[in-house]
This record gives sequence, C-alpha cells and structure tokens, in this order.
Amino acid sequence: MEDNNMLDEILQTEAGLTERQKKIIVAATEIFAEKGFAATSTREIAQQAGVAEGTIFRHYRTKKDLLLSIVTPTMIRLMAPLIIKDINKVLNDDYEKFEDFLRAMIENRDRFLKKNMQTIKIFVQEIPFHPELKEQFIKHVANKVLARLQEIVKHYQTNGQLINLPTTTIIRLIGSSIIGAFTAKYVIGDQGEWNDDVEMEHTIQFLLKGLTP
Repeated sequence: MEDNNMLDEILQTEAGLTERQKKIIVAATEIFAEKGFAATSTREIAQQAGVAEGTIFRHYRTKKDLLLSIVTPTMIRLMAPLIIKDINKVLNDDYEKFEDFLRAMIENRDRFLKKNMQTIKIFVQEIPFHPELKEQFIKHVANKVLARLQEIVKHYQTNGQLINLPTTTIIRLIGSSIIGAFTAKYVIGDQGEWNDDVEMEHTIQFLLKGLTP
C-alpha cells in the first residue's frame, strides 16, 4: 500500500468495479485534472478510455456521478487515512526544534503531492464548486489534521519556540506559506529561475523569522 497512489487504491479496493469502469475512472481522472470538471465532456472521457459514450452512462447516471465515484471513496476511505497516516510520520516524531519539525513537514507534503498530483488537482479544482465535497473534506480530513496540528503548535509555544498567537492563526500562516510555495512549484511551473532547495529554504526562513520569538 505504501507504494500506491490514491487512484491505485480506488481501483484496488472498490469492490465490483469492472475493467471498463476502471478504464473510465482512470481516463476521467486524467482529463478532470488537466481540464477541470466543467470543461470535460463524457465523449472525451469515453474516447480516452476506449469505450462507447453510452457505456459511461450505463455505469454513471451523470458526469457528476462519475466525478463523485472518484472523489467520494478517495475522500472517505482513502484520502483521510492516507493523509493522516502519512502526516503522522511527522506528527508522531518528537522534534526538539520547531525548525526541524517544519522541514520534515514540508518534505513529507512534497512527497505526498508528487505521488498524488492528479487526484489532488481534482480536489483543489472542484471542492469550491461542490458543497458536498467541501463538507466531506472538512469532516474526514481537515478537522482531524487540525486537531493534531494544534497540539504540536501548543507544544512549541509552551517551550518558547513559537510566538503567542492563536494556534489556528499560526497553522493558517504556516499552511498558506507552504501551499503558496507548492503552487509556484507545481501549478505555475518552471519559469527557468526556480530552484527547489533555495525556494523551500526561503519559505522556512520566512516562517521562522515571523513565528519565533
């Protein structure tokens, strides 16, 4: 399981999927990630999957049902446990210094992004437009991860390594900086001047100077 990405897990663990359904899900994931849900037609998905367009509607009543067949099992059974299990590799370690924890967290999330980029792009693109997806994400992922992160922040505040701001504020500042760096790296793309090590070091130093006493 460690070597699989989230899409592999959907295909392996969803009981009763036919080979045609698997091809449809793979094709839909690739095109949704590239073009977005609204700009993708079922005809395109069918062509890429090598099936008739009518085959899609025999398995999924609407295009949104197809989207949810990818997102919902990932969110509920796979994404939440995988994110929490993966992030616990960092959270469960006792890093003496906040800086060491921060570096480990960035490296951990970077590896996770590289392995699951297509599926994560669908989440990022579609959650703002589908309230049911946002609700599932908050319930199964965000709330659980937030609780653990608050414990970590309080720990470093208690031993004097973080300034006295609300824990949710500190988490927001850290998250927005890291997400911004990853967006520049993976979404905006290589502009010829991006140096991964240098940019991540700049992000770490920016956070350290802003959040430590």
